[in-house]
Amino acid sequence: MAANGRDLDVVVFGATGVTGRQVAAYLSGTDAHWGAAGRDPAKLERTLAEVGATPTETLAAELSDADSLGAMARRAKVVLNLVGPYTPRARPVIEACVAAGAHYADLTGEIPFVREMVTEFHVAAAEAGVKVVQVCGFEALPPDVAVMLAAEAARERFGEELAEVDVAVAITGTPPGPPRPSDMISGGTFQSIAEMVGHRDPEALNDPAALIADPRLADAVRRRSPIVLRPRRDARGTVIGPMAPAPFINPAVIQRTAALSAAERGVSTDPFRYREGIALDGPAFTLPLRLGAAGALAGTQVGIRALTRARPAVRTRVAGALRSALPSSGFGPAADRLEPWRWRFDVDAVTTGSHRVGVTVEAGGHPGYLATARMLGEAGLMMAETGLTPDRAGCLTPALAIGTGSLERFERAGMRFTVA
Repeated sequence: MAANGRDLDVVVFGATGVTGRQVAAYLSGTDAHWGAAGRDPAKLERTLAEVGATPTETLAAELSDADSLGAMARRAKVVLNLVGPYTPRARPVIEACVAAGAHYADLTGEIPFVREMVTEFHVAAAEAGVKVVQVCGFEALPPDVAVMLAAEAARERFGEELAEVDVAVAITGTPPGPPRPSDMISGGTFQSIAEMVGHRDPEALNDPAALIADPRLADAVRRRSPIVLRPRRDARGTVIGPMAPAPFINPAVIQRTAALSAAERGVSTDPFRYREGIALDGPAFTLPLRLGAAGALAGTQVGIRALTRARPAVRTRVAGALRSALPSSGFGPAADRLEPWRWRFDVDAVTTGSHRVGVTVEAGGHPGYLATARMLGEAGLMMAETGLTPDRAGCLTPALAIGTGSLERFERAGMRFTVA
């Protein structure tokens, strides 16, 4: 037992789920002391054996039992929460971690819920020295860290801040054969959409400043950098559609990173204009198809935005129907279709002095399952290691929690950051 009573570097809560099993498999390939927690430890062991994962220990913990959550958090340096959707389920886990002094990370993209947690737990977590890190997967770790790298490069090279940031993600490799529905948006994402539609604060979903506390700065972000859903073409003519699976997640996280970073440095800067999307490249003759695909993505997202602006009674009914009709959290790609994926984020940033900075993130594995699991697992291991991540606490973004000083650690998770 460690001197502080924490004998487990990381505990995976919800390790029997599709992504949870992949996190467990990743941790099994390291020398970490890690645990898996769930309602039935025996079932945990059987399920994890199927993917060759062997935790140091299995623990009994369930959402309805606060004592079990507290016991789990007291054993762990970091708790990785894979039990979603998060709006109805994550608060007790966050509360237990803050009370016990364990760092916490999850994969939620439910921005209205994240805003709730920031309001409720930021001060308490900061006082306890705890990092509470949400949206710590494909959304929004790669673009969040990449934009922070661009901002640091702009200051180091030119003494300037960022003025404009464009981020495009491109899928560069996919499994053989025709695409399957389960290859695309996961059941967890579908259920998260239902939760956001039904949330009592749905407008936070459309707000790029949803996670910024300063009203004046928040208004400046909204004016400078609204979330735009219409397709566009970049300088090379590539069609850029709205970010998939959702364009409402990364902007709020990235703008919070910029706001907290500026406050930490004691400076007041104008917000940068942030745009993102999925790059739909191809031969010239496919342009109509690519424009059509971008338009279809935009139409879907406009529909979701419209739902969040409906009357509460309507949203409640629609959210209930979506929960029942959409695939559940266990819906996802087959195991043999997780590895072949390749994808890349390209960040093109312009400084206040019109200089340019580029950052590229290259990775492999299914973005929503395999790559997300690996990056979450590595982020947890980094936070568990004393002195490896910045000495910050509170409700943090991935970039603020992890920092940029040890990004080479993500290479064993199959992800590389490059600053041009």
